[in-house]
Formats: sequence, structure tokens, C-alpha cells
Amino acid sequence: MKWRVPFLDLSAQNEDVAHGIVCDIQKLQKRLTFIQDEEVAFFEREFAEFCGVAHCVGVGSGTDAIELTLRACGVDVHDEVILPANTFVATAAAVVRAGAQPILVDCDDDHLLIDVSAVTSSITERTSAVIPVHLYGQMVPSCNLLMMSERGLLVIEDAAQAHGASYEGISPGSLTTAAATSFYPSKNLGGYGDGGAVLTNSEVLTERVRKLGNHGALVKYEHDIVGFTSRLDSLQAVVLRHQLRRLSERTTQRRNAAERYNNLLKGAEGVRTPIVYHGGQSAWHLYVVRVKNRQLVRSRLSDVGIETMIHYPRPIHLTPAFTHLGYRRGDFPVAERAAAEVLSLPMFPGITVEQQEYVVDHLLRIIGSI
Repeated sequence: MKWRVPFLDLSAQNEDVAHGIVCDIQKLQKRLTFIQDEEVAFFEREFAEFCGVAHCVGVGSGTDAIELTLRACGVDVHDEVILPANTFVATAAAVVRAGAQPILVDCDDDHLLIDVSAVTSSITERTSAVIPVHLYGQMVPSCNLLMMSERGLLVIEDAAQAHGASYEGISPGSLTTAAATSFYPSKNLGGYGDGGAVLTNSEVLTERVRKLGNHGALVKYEHDIVGFTSRLDSLQAVVLRHQLRRLSERTTQRRNAAERYNNLLKGAEGVRTPIVYHGGQSAWHLYVVRVKNRQLVRSRLSDVGIETMIHYPRPIHLTPAFTHLGYRRGDFPVAERAAAEVLSLPMFPGITVEQQEYVVDHLLRIIGSI
């Protein structure tokens, strides 16, 4: 189906970097160094500088980034890791893969980010870490991150949706143990396949993550520990270096689009618009509204050529893969209510005024007719 307004349009932002990417890939083909090429080292240094941290380690995916960080910090089967019920399944999966026990908490009703008070009340003698998720492009406030750190917890930020986000000038990974991120193609900084990274100011953690992701070795055939194969490949590094050069400009375009949505929807009945923390700068990975009768609204928007998405339709505790955690419906009411109401509107760099006006006009008409 050809959408009048697609949810995401990657074509334009790929066209303006395509030539440079092709040229650099041809150079890579001549060198035949597709793993651990200098392009990876260049990207790691450039992305660390962009994020305001000392170190960046490229890995195979955002899920791997969380798991490897947990393992590098010594988290194991005896430990509990706190995370929000309102997140993508990968956050919880990484904890399970590391051997630890996920402990879920609710989110706050205004921002749908992790409820810090719930974190405090969920800490036990087995709690070793907490994973605050920077959802939809907005960071959990740095003061809240510090509060968790002061409780003696490892704080590992899930920053997969927060490329370019900040809170009072602080970027993910700057104040905490580390931040894990993803370069899945739909992300604000996306590659041409899977990829991820760990961001940290710790040289020791950097070395441990790099070793774990490279078969337990920093030097070929010197395997100190049992590791994994999780490395950012050179082809993705080439793509990401070119995309990174456009990221600030594209983030500005996203912020302008979000402000336009806010103005068009201001005072509208039946639509709850996103709220950004005072002092926060969202990267607007997603523009998520909340509506009643979501499935009907979404269906009717589709009928007029508007593509929308749902992030996310089911909180972690109601996902079949995690029923073994023992939670029940009603345990996290804010996350459950949000899961029934959230609707992600089209959002991408280059979305036009006309496209956004078309979306809002039909959204309000549909809601008014229900």
C-alpha cells in the first residue's frame, strides 16, 4: 500500500548520504577488512564525542549492548535487575540472557518513563542494577538517574531511542555506569542492518565489554574468558559515520515537527499529547499520543492513507514470553492503560507541514465522530 503519509520515510535521509556510503564501501571492499576495520574505531570515537562520553564500544545489537554491559558488571543468576514494564521486549530479554531476574515496575502517567519511587520500593538485597529506559526519544531526568546510583545500584540506561537527547545538557551514559543503544535502521541514528553500542566513561568497563563481544579476547588467540560474537561490522560503521554527520540537523527537524504537532493539537479534546520534562531535550524518536478507541482510530486513519504504529501494545508482564515472572494484569496499571491508548503518529526528518496538517485534521475528525 502506498501511504498518503507514511509512518517513517527513510528514503530521503538515505538519499543524501548514499553516494558517500557507496564510495566508502568500495574502499572497504578493496581492503577486505569487514570485521574490526578502522572504520569501526573511527565511528566509536566520533559517536563517543557526539554523546559526550569517553568511550564507545560497537556491538552486534542494542540487546547485546545491554546484556554485555550487565555481564561485564558481574551481574549473574543471583541478581535482580529493575526495569519498567513499559518498554520493548528486548530490555527484559537482555536481563534474562545475562542470567538475572527481571523485576518490573510501573511508569509515571505523564511521561510513561520509569517510576523512580517504584524503583526505590522494589530494591531488595538481591538488587544489583536498574535499567531506566529513555522512551520515545526522551531521557529519564539525570537527577533521577543519580538518585538510583546513590542507592548503590548499577544504572544501565537503555538509550536505543535517545540519539541526540539530553537533560539539562547531560547525555545518556555521562553520569551512570553505562548507556546501551541500538542502530536498528528505524532509529534516529540507523544503519543498514543490526548494530548497537555501549557508551561509558569507564575504561575498565569498556575493556570488559569489548573482550566479551570478541570471543573473550582483546588480542587474537588470547582468550582470558568465555565470550560471545557481538561486534559492530565495518559495513555498518561506514553507514553510521555518514548518518552521524546528519544527526544534529535531523534532530532539529524532528523537534520542529514535534512542536508543530503540539501546536496543531493544542486544546484538542480526546487526544493526550506527549509531555517533556522541564529541562529535557527530546530527540523525538516517536511522537506518541494517547486516545480512546485506539484500534478504531487507527483503522480509520489507515483508510485515509495515514500509517501509524503502536509502541507498545502489550507491557512486559502481559507478554507470553515473560509470564514466568509471575505478574498479573492489574499489577502495573499505568503501563497497562498506556498500552491500550498509545498511538504513534508519523514522525521523521523531512515530514512536511502539509503532511502533519493532514494527519491532525483527520485524527480530530475521527475522534470527534466516535
